[in-house]
Amino acid sequence: MEFKIKAEKRGAFGKNEARRLRREGMMPAVLYGAEDFSIPLTLKKKDVFTILKSELGERTIFQVTYDSEIKNVMIKELQRNPVSDEILHADFIQIAMDKAIRVSIPVIPVGEAVGVKTEGGFVDLITREVEIECLPKNIPEHLKVDISNLHLRQSLKVGDLAPPEGVKVISHPDTVLVLIEAPLKEEEVVVEAEEEVVAEAAEPEVIKKERGEEEEKEEEKEKKE
Repeated sequence: MEFKIKAEKRGAFGKNEARRLRREGMMPAVLYGAEDFSIPLTLKKKDVFTILKSELGERTIFQVTYDSEIKNVMIKELQRNPVSDEILHADFIQIAMDKAIRVSIPVIPVGEAVGVKTEGGFVDLITREVEIECLPKNIPEHLKVDISNLHLRQSLKVGDLAPPEGVKVISHPDTVLVLIEAPLKEEEVVVEAEEEVVAEAAEPEVIKKERGEEEEKEEEKEKKE
């Protein structure tokens, strides 16, 4: 196992305790096990950052040690400050190395599509991640999809992926991954611009008409008085 984090069981709880831990460069965490147990822990922030900076990031399998226990785990969820993006709390989940798990991994397009190179289109990455199932040791960093042969308005779907041995793609095979879009024609752009100008001009005319009707009513009212 490449990464190992040393933790301690946490005995004190509450917001004040969590703030104290963060001031000291620590953070609260909870380890969830396969047998419905949960262990509150305290660990160093920098150790979590090390995991996040690794090739697999949140999908990294690592070891957490506390007391005399050693557990293989993954990050289940990170709680962040919505303003500063600071990590406030971590949830880990115990992993059995001999049992397949499901995770989401990125899809990376490679090559230059014919539809971009010679036909003036552009690449639209529709689906950025797919769900896979495999043993923890076989989790790939990403899956590549070759777009070189795609022409305008052609696409590649999940079913076109060629995952490595031991990896099964769970996402629906008809899910579109990459589409080569055609650029808007010049006349389409002009028409859209003209429609916007007409829409903007129409509103003041309506207001002007309404004001004119109100003025006429006022004049008639004055004559009667």
